[in-house]
Amino acid sequence: MHVLFVCTGNVCRSPTAERLTVAFAEELGLPDLTAESAGTRAMVGHPMEPTAAQVLEGLGGDPSGFTARRLTEDLAVDADLVLTMTERQREKVLAMAPEQLKKTFTLREAARLAVAADAKSVADLAAARPKHRPQDTPEDISDPIGQDEETFLAVGSEIADLLGLLTRSVRDY
Repeated sequence: MHVLFVCTGNVCRSPTAERLTVAFAEELGLPDLTAESAGTRAMVGHPMEPTAAQVLEGLGGDPSGFTARRLTEDLAVDADLVLTMTERQREKVLAMAPEQLKKTFTLREAARLAVAADAKSVADLAAARPKHRPQDTPEDISDPIGQDEETFLAVGSEIADLLGLLTRSVRDY
């Protein structure tokens, strides 16, 4: 399964998710689980934000060689699963690639649906969406850019926890 993670600048949240997914795939022996990331307003060519990179390393991921890039229609369409950090980013992906509706979720939404419906596949996530509506709060992961190290750690830990839920359950697309 090929997962695309999307955030705004592609220097904090989505690269953290990308690199943690790679680490989890190696740890769990899942060679067919691959990941990449992009930003809706990417800081093209930039490495990971230094504090985000430090947090990623502490969580077991490797930030080396990362370069930010902008979200494109091809990236969205080529993914088996698209996970965004916010509902607004999910909307931007779907405006660009509406055919990905059943494969595009916020990371928090996908983890919630995986647990609520005991989802084993991306198709299960999509089928669970109308049955398991979210509460009135947005299913967003906040952007740590410009915040203190504690905020970066909280965001990185949240991403790691949500990915852990997903990688233990959803294996098929």
